[in-house]
Amino acid sequence: MTRLRPIVLATSLATVLALAGCSQLPGKPAPGPEVPRPDSVLNPEILYSQNCAACHGAEGRRGPAMALSDSVYLAIVDDDTLRSTISKGRPGTAMSAFAQKEGGMLTAEQINAIIHGIRERWSKPHALGGAAAPPYAAKAPGNPQQGAVAYTTFCSSCHGAGNQGGSKAGPVTNGAYLSLISDQGLRTIVICGRPDFDAPDWRNNVAGRPMTDQEITDVVAWLTSQRPKAAGQQNLASSTVSGGVH
Repeated sequence: MTRLRPIVLATSLATVLALAGCSQLPGKPAPGPEVPRPDSVLNPEILYSQNCAACHGAEGRRGPAMALSDSVYLAIVDDDTLRSTISKGRPGTAMSAFAQKEGGMLTAEQINAIIHGIRERWSKPHALGGAAAPPYAAKAPGNPQQGAVAYTTFCSSCHGAGNQGGSKAGPVTNGAYLSLISDQGLRTIVICGRPDFDAPDWRNNVAGRPMTDQEITDVVAWLTSQRPKAAGQQNLASSTVSGGVH
C-alpha cells in the first residue's frame, strides 16, 4: 500500500492542475453578477432611461415628445392616464404600447415604477401657484370659428398667422404637424406649454390674461379642423395623447 501513495499523489496533483487550467480557458465569463431578467428590473431611473428618454429627453425635457419633467403637466394629469398611455400607447401617434399584454416589454409593476419615479423626481407641490388649471381633457367639443379668434389673441404672436411660423416659434397649422398630433396632445401643449423650449403655459401667453377652458377647447377645435384628411387616415380625435405621454 505504501508504494501506491506516490501514484495517488501524482494523480491528485494532475487533477488539481487540470482544473486550475480550465479556469483560465479563453472565453470563460469573468466573475461578477448575472445579467438580470429584463422583467425583473424595477429601478425607475433605469426603466425611464431604457424606455422613455429617447422621446421625452434624458432628464424629462428637450425631447421631441412632451416634457415629463414639467411640473404643470404632472399637476394636471393623473396616474390612470399615465398608466393607460404607457400601457396601450396612442394609435396614430409616435407613442407605442409598452405593456406586455399589448405587445410591449414592460410588466404592470414596471409601468407603475416608471410613474412613481416620474412623480418622485419631477412633481412639485405648488406647481400651479394657486391657479385653477383647466381640466386635462375637454368637457365638450369646441367652436372652430371662436378658436380662430382665440388663436389670434393668444398664439399668433409666436406661431404666426399662416404656415410660415412666427418670429419665436414654428407654425402649428402645418399639415404634417397636425397629422402627427392628437386633439388631446394639442390641448396638453396649450395648457402646459413647453417650458423646456420657452413656450408659455395657458397663463402667460398674454400678460395678465390667462386662457379660459373654453378658449383652449376652441383653439384646439380650430387647429384640428385644419388637419389633412388623407384617404384611410385614422381619426385622431379620440386619441388622448400624441407623440408620447401627454
